[in-house]
Amino acid sequence: MYNVMKTFVCRGCINLVTGTRCTSVDIGDNANLELVDKFCYLLGDMLSVDGDADAAVETRIRTGWNKFKQLVPLLTNKDISLIVTGRLYSSCVQSSMLHGSETWPVRKENVVALQRAEMTMVRWMCGVKLQDRIPSKELRERLGLDDINSILQQNRMR
Repeated sequence: MYNVMKTFVCRGCINLVTGTRCTSVDIGDNANLELVDKFCYLLGDMLSVDGDADAAVETRIRTGWNKFKQLVPLLTNKDISLIVTGRLYSSCVQSSMLHGSETWPVRKENVVALQRAEMTMVRWMCGVKLQDRIPSKELRERLGLDDINSILQQNRMR
């Protein structure tokens, strides 16, 4: 056995994760099975050995930001109504951020991280800065969006 910091990340995943503890187990016939703390699957989702959703939430937020950055020209276009922008955001960015959330054992910290990322994107789409002191609820109403926490709960109930 050896002890090395390592995470399995698939070739299709562009968001590499920092390494974690890794060991090897002999399964017979000169074959070894590598045990890792985190495992990348389905091009970006992350499983972790401790069973919490921290790695999955972090990965999904990163995926959401990648989608958002691809759509920035449309999402920040002043010629497109905020309602249409909100629908585009909901169907492309928000859905990619919450993909697989039905199985997450979420904690308060995970919900806060998702809300923080979403509100940063919402402010960007509305052209509002944090210093403008406009409530999050009002900005979501402008875009016709539900709170990410309620969507997360709906996904889990489904």
